[in-house]
Amino acid sequence: MHYLQVIIYSARAFSGGLAISWRKTPTVARIGGLDLAVAHASIFMDYRTKEEQVADFLRENIISGVYPRGSRLKQADIAGELKLSITPVREALKMLEAEGYISRDSYKGAKVVPFDADASAEILQLRLMLEARLVQGALDNVTAEDIQSLRALAAEFERAFESGDRATARGVNYRFHRRLYDIARMPHTLHFVQILWARYPFDLINAATGRGTKAVEEHEEILAAFTAKDSAAAMLAMRKHIESGWNVLKAESEATTAAQ
Repeated sequence: MHYLQVIIYSARAFSGGLAISWRKTPTVARIGGLDLAVAHASIFMDYRTKEEQVADFLRENIISGVYPRGSRLKQADIAGELKLSITPVREALKMLEAEGYISRDSYKGAKVVPFDADASAEILQLRLMLEARLVQGALDNVTAEDIQSLRALAAEFERAFESGDRATARGVNYRFHRRLYDIARMPHTLHFVQILWARYPFDLINAATGRGTKAVEEHEEILAAFTAKDSAAAMLAMRKHIESGWNVLKAESEATTAAQ
């Protein structure tokens, strides 16, 4: 997967984990007594360890294109940006390597993996299958507060696209889907989905003409189904959302090929 643009706003330790409040006003996050520089967002999420939080920060930056495909990730730079020691950064990079977001070697360090066009069609089918299970799980657990936080993220996504800030929009889109799937409380399924996200061309899809407006509408359909507690409608809306992005990318690719 690929993307992030720092987004941690305030955090407090609790029962061995972290409660992180995402707010619209940039501020500073404190993790285990350490300050993290931040940039934007809107939602509450829990993390068990610093390593997991750093890993999620890196995933979002990769997916949003803040760390482009093929770019180098230096442990010291990331640690300095987050005002952390090297240790949690190093462990987070190991997690991302295992998931397929980055590759590493002894001499050149960590690098964001390139887009794998040949694997994308297969990944699409796996996403449809696994994410349908996460949608069902989320529907079984969702609360009114959860829906409110998801709506806040959907609104932030819309504002980012309307302002032309594609990188921020991609980052918020990651948080929207991650937050929704966190509600399912199916960590193993979500882990496999995140591995699939690592190889999916989110940056190319979200850069496609008109994709932002369509994605805003699709997010609203998903939230409407969740509000109504309509399982069939929610799974159909998510399937439509995933397939719609893929079809846009496919159409643009075919048009580019035909014009050459």
